[in-house]
Amino acid sequence: MEIPDFGIRPDLARRLSMAEQHEYLRTRLSRRRTLVTAGAVAGGLLTGCSGGGARPVAPAPAPAATASGPAAAPFGRHLAFGADPRRQLRISWQVAPAVRRPFVRVGLRPDDLGRRVGAEVRALATPALGGAHPAVEQYYVHAALDGLRPGTTYYYGVGHEGFDPAAPDHRATIASFRTAPAAPERFVFTAFGDQGVGTEAVANNRLLLRQDPAFHLHAGDICYADDKGRGEPTDLYDATRWDRFLRQTEPVARSVPWMVTTGNHDMEAWYSPDGYGGQLARFSLPDSGFDPRTAPGVYSFTYGNVGVVALDANDVSYELRANLGRTEGRQTRWLARTLAELRAAPEVEFVVVFFHHCAYSTSTHASDGGVRAEWVPLFARHQVDLVINGHNHVYERTDAIKNGEVGRPVPVGASTDPTRDGTVYVTAGGGGRELYGFPADAPERHEGRDPGYEPADRPVDSFRWTRSGDRRTETVAWSRVRYRGFSFLRVEAEAGAAPRLKVSALTPDGTRVDHFEVRRGR
Repeated sequence: MEIPDFGIRPDLARRLSMAEQHEYLRTRLSRRRTLVTAGAVAGGLLTGCSGGGARPVAPAPAPAATASGPAAAPFGRHLAFGADPRRQLRISWQVAPAVRRPFVRVGLRPDDLGRRVGAEVRALATPALGGAHPAVEQYYVHAALDGLRPGTTYYYGVGHEGFDPAAPDHRATIASFRTAPAAPERFVFTAFGDQGVGTEAVANNRLLLRQDPAFHLHAGDICYADDKGRGEPTDLYDATRWDRFLRQTEPVARSVPWMVTTGNHDMEAWYSPDGYGGQLARFSLPDSGFDPRTAPGVYSFTYGNVGVVALDANDVSYELRANLGRTEGRQTRWLARTLAELRAAPEVEFVVVFFHHCAYSTSTHASDGGVRAEWVPLFARHQVDLVINGHNHVYERTDAIKNGEVGRPVPVGASTDPTRDGTVYVTAGGGGRELYGFPADAPERHEGRDPGYEPADRPVDSFRWTRSGDRRTETVAWSRVRYRGFSFLRVEAEAGAAPRLKVSALTPDGTRVDHFEVRRGR
């Protein structure tokens, strides 16, 4: 595939921040009389560049409403929680042309969708940034449902002028969702990162849906429209891959809240100085105290007895540095406050954190020293129960890590107590993209169907990324389970007298390659 000529040397591209890349692309393509305006992002909000930082600028006008009827049939429905999953849900979808007066119908029965809620259109216009990839306009629609009843199943349909989901010929499009319970009870959630578009991604989705999850965590590198993911102006870019991804995901995400965060492939420099304008247009995520207009992948929510925290690791990554230091420490301070609040909340028994870059892994990208320096001490201080990452396209799981070392071995099937042992870190990067491997002295080791892998306590050689952007070798003893295959994480949360997290790794054919339990101070 031909790489677009943006007239910038590769060595210089690698040193540019995301804001500098955004400014470069806009200036360069304006000079070439190419499409240069992005549409309304997050309801008409864009970010601008001032001294390398981001600030709000004047809102862009909404797209002209030009289409209606079945020709503009909605697709790519995906749900997300609001800040309170018991009472708030966000419904998002896509339409091929712009539409008039979009809305959601919702009710307690599929044949009685009496409540009608208006929606907003967020438009993106993308030039031909990837050689053969065409310029496109995309329209994403979002509706906020508030005042819902806890623990209740709702039915809904999405539409616009000329397309009413309650009409007899459109009732097949009606779907459902369930709000979080008023009090903690047993539930399941799932997680992976690095999904993309393809056969293996679909296979993971199918088995995932059979787990009946209350929600799904996607730990970044969502669809790979930016195929290189290096955060450089010469990254190939195909915006239409988002169309294919949202169609692929819809059979699950139309009923299961699809909670995403940002990976390196999700930084798309064209749309905004921080690279997140595209994500702001496509997803509606909880507003939980950290400005969702500038950091869409940073939020928290509580479901039952589990507090969940999503983070943007591009902000602290020593490996891929295009957004390193973007929030100037604000995200880390927010994380410290949020973890303290969750630990103080009487209904929260477990805290789960997910983000893209790995704190502990031995696969291709290995471990990110920036994540370790900024966040691992906070995870230890607040006794985080489980950390879920992507980035490395494998499944790998540590023992319980305390003070940078093995606090307690956690063999397959064992239990661990974070109040005593430390935190288990899981790399769940087998969502669907091409797989990575492990170092020669770190063969696969998992439960699965093949016994006889290397002894669990054998150290392996790996490395971590340093502040200078270099690799520093290290020999590690914490890599407990390794599996080079497509997979996802299934976590069953139990409340009551003996609360626990039952964590399993499943392959698309249902094989369990790992399992362990987290119990706290009991």
